[in-house]
Amino acid sequence: MDFVEANGARLAYADSGPRDAEAFLLSHSLFFSHAMFDPLVALLNTAGYRTIAFDHRGQGDSSPAADRDDLSMDNLTEDAAALIATLGIGPVHAVGNSQGGFVVLRLAARHPELLRSATALGSSCEQEYKLAEFAPLVKRLGNEGAAPVIDTLLYIMFGDTSLAAGGLMIDQWRGYMSALGPSIGDCAYQVVHRSRIYEELAGCQVPVLAIAGEQDHAYPQPISGKNIAAASGGRDVTIAGAGHSVALEKPEEVAKLLVEHAQRAVATR
Repeated sequence: MDFVEANGARLAYADSGPRDAEAFLLSHSLFFSHAMFDPLVALLNTAGYRTIAFDHRGQGDSSPAADRDDLSMDNLTEDAAALIATLGIGPVHAVGNSQGGFVVLRLAARHPELLRSATALGSSCEQEYKLAEFAPLVKRLGNEGAAPVIDTLLYIMFGDTSLAAGGLMIDQWRGYMSALGPSIGDCAYQVVHRSRIYEELAGCQVPVLAIAGEQDHAYPQPISGKNIAAASGGRDVTIAGAGHSVALEKPEEVAKLLVEHAQRAVATR
């Protein structure tokens, strides 16, 4: 891991692939780290792209937040913008899964000069429609950490096919999430109390692709696909057999879509 000071945070990131190639910036989901993109990184690097996968403040190896307000989606967006600018890698193809997608869509609306394309996976441009359902879970996370609710988290974050198959991927992330302490509650609070940005995406200058998982238990279609496409003037695709963590569950299909989206964005700029 490398580290960079950006927007008052110390952000951890993994820089892979040819340094002179076009870059993908990879923004992870709540409860995960940059490592959720490891399978996708390998595929994108093989396709000739550079990848910068980073940990959001308060998660992974990045610095903890001073307080809960530091973890707002707006502030995480400014972290990502500062990261791009500090590393001098823009304009990038920005990709985010779930929480990461909230950040990427805000980057597309507010910092279009830093992006060549934007892709949101299992994400939303609206307010949290399950706030009443998720609020007690967030409170428990803040009091006890993730271990007591690990089965609930896995159900939210993965599709039925992945959960039924089990195996190394599920075991790895069960272990990682179970070790998350009460500070993850502040991250979760800001995720479910995020603001709506549907209207901000009107007339978006950045080509947007929304990728939805057919088995997404958190943000099913049209939330994670058609609604984002309608707001941004972009496109949406649904991947069969995938849940909320689309980038991790179906990396080969996602990589193919990302490369096609990137090539289309470059050809039409």
